[in-house]
Amino acid sequence: MQDVLCDVTSCFLCTNCIPEWREIIAMKKQTRLFKKNESIFSEGDDVKGIYFIYSGAVKIHKQWSDEKDMIIRFSSAGDILGHRGLGGANKYPVSATALDTTKACFITNQFLETLLRSNHDLTYKLMHFYASELQKAEQRMRNLAHMDVKGRIAETLLDLKKVFGLNDDGFIGVVITRQDIASYAGTTYETVFKLFNDLTSEGVIVTEGKSIRVINEEKLRKMVG
Repeated sequence: MQDVLCDVTSCFLCTNCIPEWREIIAMKKQTRLFKKNESIFSEGDDVKGIYFIYSGAVKIHKQWSDEKDMIIRFSSAGDILGHRGLGGANKYPVSATALDTTKACFITNQFLETLLRSNHDLTYKLMHFYASELQKAEQRMRNLAHMDVKGRIAETLLDLKKVFGLNDDGFIGVVITRQDIASYAGTTYETVFKLFNDLTSEGVIVTEGKSIRVINEEKLRKMVG
């Protein structure tokens, strides 16, 4: 982890605070750079603060068994990390790991509380973020319980495209391992590998190594629906 410079204008925190607070934020915040596969925080760590992603890609995951992790969500620029540790919790209930080089602004919980008392727009936007995260979590739980495995994997591909966008070659913007796809879809590596072979032969996706390009999004949506 490294400290890097930030322009104090681009992340969720800065854009939703009144301009008069930006100088104080610049003094109080730390902007950190995480390398690919580097841990941002781990399940069970003491809660020290909250992160606002400036750029990059992150997976948020939780230990499911001694050998397996469940990926709860993927995050990119504009998202928030560590909010599950707020509300009086002393330990982070989940882990966050960089999937690519990631730049994130960090502030302590104490300073965040000061900001929320003085910046009503930030409080309002953060409230909407929490509500949106709750709705997404509830939908994910329903899907894991009721959707078949093909639908869950198709939904994962659509979610990855939505969160990370596409690179210049039309592939999903971040390289995701088949194991991470399995962990998010609630299935096994072998099942993902087999379905990817089927989707490739049907012309629904194209893969180059671990990179994935969606060719027929409508077919994936039918698998989900």
